[in-house]
Amino acid sequence: MLRSYYKIAWRSLTKNLSASVINLIGLSVGFTCVMLMVLYMQHDLSFDRFQLKGDRIARVIMQYSFGGSEVTSGNFTSTKVLPSFKKNFPEVIDGVRIYDASRIVLYKDRLFNEEGFVYSDSSFFSIFNFQLLRGGIRQVLTEPYQVVITQSTALKYFGQEDPIGKVLKVGSDQMNYTVIGVSEDCPSNSQIRYDFLASFSSLGPAQEESYFEANYTTYLLFRDASSIDGLQQKIGPFMKGEMDTQEPGAYINYIFEPFCRVHLYSEYDAMVPNSNIRYIYIIAGIALLVLIIACFTYINLSTARSIERAREVGIRKVAGAMRYQLFAQFISESFLITMIAGIISLGLVALVLSSFNELAGKQLHFSDLGRPGILLVMAGIVILISLFAGSYPALILSDFQPIKVLKGAFKNSSSGTWLRHSLIVFQFVISVFLIASTTIIGSQMRYIQNKKLGYERDHVIITRIDQKMLDKIDLIKTELKSNPNVLSVTKANFSPVHIPGGYVMSRGDQTIDQSINTRGNNIDEDYIKTNGLEIIAGSDLHHQDMVDVSKEDYKDNYFHFVLNEAAVKALGWTTEEAVGKKMYLGDGRPGEVKAVVRDFHFTSLHNTIEPLVLFPSTWGSTMMIKISGADLAGTISFLGNKWKTLAAHRPFEYHFMDEDFSKLYDAENRVAKVFNIFSGISILLACLGLFGLSAFAAKQRMKELSVRKVLGASVADIILILSGKFVKMIFLAFLIAIPLIWISMNAWLSDFYYRIHIKWWMFALAGASALSVAMLTVSIQAIRAAVANPIKSLRTE
Repeated sequence: MLRSYYKIAWRSLTKNLSASVINLIGLSVGFTCVMLMVLYMQHDLSFDRFQLKGDRIARVIMQYSFGGSEVTSGNFTSTKVLPSFKKNFPEVIDGVRIYDASRIVLYKDRLFNEEGFVYSDSSFFSIFNFQLLRGGIRQVLTEPYQVVITQSTALKYFGQEDPIGKVLKVGSDQMNYTVIGVSEDCPSNSQIRYDFLASFSSLGPAQEESYFEANYTTYLLFRDASSIDGLQQKIGPFMKGEMDTQEPGAYINYIFEPFCRVHLYSEYDAMVPNSNIRYIYIIAGIALLVLIIACFTYINLSTARSIERAREVGIRKVAGAMRYQLFAQFISESFLITMIAGIISLGLVALVLSSFNELAGKQLHFSDLGRPGILLVMAGIVILISLFAGSYPALILSDFQPIKVLKGAFKNSSSGTWLRHSLIVFQFVISVFLIASTTIIGSQMRYIQNKKLGYERDHVIITRIDQKMLDKIDLIKTELKSNPNVLSVTKANFSPVHIPGGYVMSRGDQTIDQSINTRGNNIDEDYIKTNGLEIIAGSDLHHQDMVDVSKEDYKDNYFHFVLNEAAVKALGWTTEEAVGKKMYLGDGRPGEVKAVVRDFHFTSLHNTIEPLVLFPSTWGSTMMIKISGADLAGTISFLGNKWKTLAAHRPFEYHFMDEDFSKLYDAENRVAKVFNIFSGISILLACLGLFGLSAFAAKQRMKELSVRKVLGASVADIILILSGKFVKMIFLAFLIAIPLIWISMNAWLSDFYYRIHIKWWMFALAGASALSVAMLTVSIQAIRAAVANPIKSLRTE
């Protein structure tokens, strides 16, 4: 019986080839979108799930405030957190401290600047499930200057040699680190990534236990999952007691983030940028909407063709076919076309996966579709879509009355017509929504790109430097500026794209307990000029300001500070009176305000501009080189050659400042691209359905149109007659979409402190675009009907 059903189904599909092709295109594209989204969601939802103790691990978030200032928080902790909590709370049975660094690594003639150089306690491999291929869990990272490397790193440095016992020279001082283990490469769905894992004790004095030197990430292993919430209740009173005895007036508290929730739910990045559960929902929702559009196209075309198949159904019923048999036959057709579309979509996924990975910033693999869980999900989707798309047409067709059909008295029901029109409206609601959302998101991203940030980010090269280079920084600057295309050179800890917090400052006439939180950056005398900051009061820093802060104990130095307008306001001064005012930075760095710069955006436009202090320092880990736009390749070549003579111990690795700026909005740019692609797909699928439906409408009304044409109707009149009802449907879809667009896009824009306002033309553009494409689609069929010879249609009358 089933064989017969599928044989008949195949004949039906090949007989009505145009409708079958439209349905196959729609369903294939829909399935492709869903498969890509399943891979995307599986990757992000599986983040860190391979960690067997993941439900018992928590990342520690620090909250702090000094002198009643606003509480600041971040995923940094001090070295004292782990030993203190292990000692005082039985809930904590172990933990690990991690310091993510960048180091120069040298082995023979192989020299690299390694970003994935991580320091960790020896408990690392007993807490996390990273497999050690060489070395013992309890023997590694127990002594200073030991390092475990990943399998790919071993191949990179040692090829086929045995890496165990080999010595690597690390850092600008070329300390000897001994390789004592090799681990597997970190999975792409892990928040912890490393290429080198060095013993925490290698940091020396830098890892002295203190609550206040917060430069490390701490993970705690709890006795059980419920202990995490239990300790959260105790930690506040405990830390209050600690601060009362060690630093009265200070506030430090800790929040425990469940390890497996960090990637999707935390606002603080791990070693890889976090994703966002909301964006997963958005992208998955769009993919499902595209699939629904394809299903509705199938339903529309199937029910529209019901009149053409009415005689077939009538004959089968007269021959004794039961309703359930007819229903099974038409469901078989739906299942067959869905299966074919599913197979086609596998090929499409393989074709576009690399481009999708680039768009999404992921490392998804086609082989992941073979996982049992994903296979089960995809099989379920195929079955559900077969039933969802096929049930209504099957019910309609199997319910035909054979007598009426064979007498030719059967007509399409008004309920079927109403359903088809409703589905078209729904399809275009989705299309208008996606087009408008794409327009609004694109406008916001263009606003971000074009907004004046208060600093110059074009043609600025950023590279890392170290102490060896700092010791001869004046010589390096002079040599680099010997090229006329090098306009300026500066060093600092951070570029103006992103300056972190962690500082407090107070007025000279106030005590430390009246301080305010601020972001801060140590700079040199060329920082303001190189980055194009605008001084609105006072004067720029000079070389003497660097000399004045060169004493080993910073409390013995006298600092000349540069504040932004927000900092001046927070301290209670006006711009004019701030210059020359005494103030303190941190826990006692004395000085005075030398200049005020106009507010600039040193974080993303999601945030308002906060207080900022720039202060002179002989230290800096980042060099910024401002170059002209002329002879870019030649200038970079010059810099590379100079680097070999001035800093031969360090490879010349660089990027441009505008790349850092773009990275601030990676997630938003990805969403914008996804909306662009899916809005195009949705309007294409909706128009495919409209094309088939308009063809059917033209065929059904061919005799009527022929009579009108004989009576003098023009081609334009025929087009208006056929397209009129479709225009009404699209206009209705536009009206329904407006509030949906307004609510959802205002919710998305609310995440930006600096944002555009939604304009009327954005709605109009979306409606006009959908209408134009739809009318072009309908007009093709209408013109064909209008130019057809009326005699052929009226010959039988």
